[in-house]
Amino acid sequence: MIGLLRGRLLEKRPNQVILDVGGVGYLVSVPLSTFAALGEIHTEVTLLIHTHVREDALALYGFLSQREKHLFELLLGASGVGPSLALKILSGMNAEELVPAIRSGDLGRLTKIPGVGRKTAERMVVELKDKLEAVPIEDEKRAPASPAGVEADVKSALINLGYDERIAESAVKDAKRAAGPANFEKLLREALGSLSAAQNR
Repeated sequence: MIGLLRGRLLEKRPNQVILDVGGVGYLVSVPLSTFAALGEIHTEVTLLIHTHVREDALALYGFLSQREKHLFELLLGASGVGPSLALKILSGMNAEELVPAIRSGDLGRLTKIPGVGRKTAERMVVELKDKLEAVPIEDEKRAPASPAGVEADVKSALINLGYDERIAESAVKDAKRAAGPANFEKLLREALGSLSAAQNR
């Protein structure tokens, strides 16, 4: 099992990175919070890895903090939550919002995460509430980036996720109106939320 990778960042997209470790390129899926905190391309990065083995595939999921990796693994313990959905959940809400939402059974907030329906949210609350009592909540303070740079990064991230440039630009404007001045992660979450709501209409 791979538990940690340290190497050069060859490529990064909002949901995946390629890490060059001794000449081998590892494709690692990451949540938005990890993507937002990664350095520039070609810098050295250390990722904590969850190796997910199935009969037909071996997938790597990477995190910058032990806390986020632990939360990801707890989410996998909820029935109906696989690694892809667990990653979407961590990308749709940061730990400081997710842990209290599950503890308090706030289904309204949980179902706002793209991919999480009411039944999944209910199962998460029932099965994870007690396990999350021991998870501490921290106030994460990130250095604010320039708003123009953040908006350009979010637009680029949406295009990398497969959205059309015009749709991405419109989603960023909507997200900025809803979220006000925000860091990359918050603005991208808001934009993905508005795109998801538009698709469900």
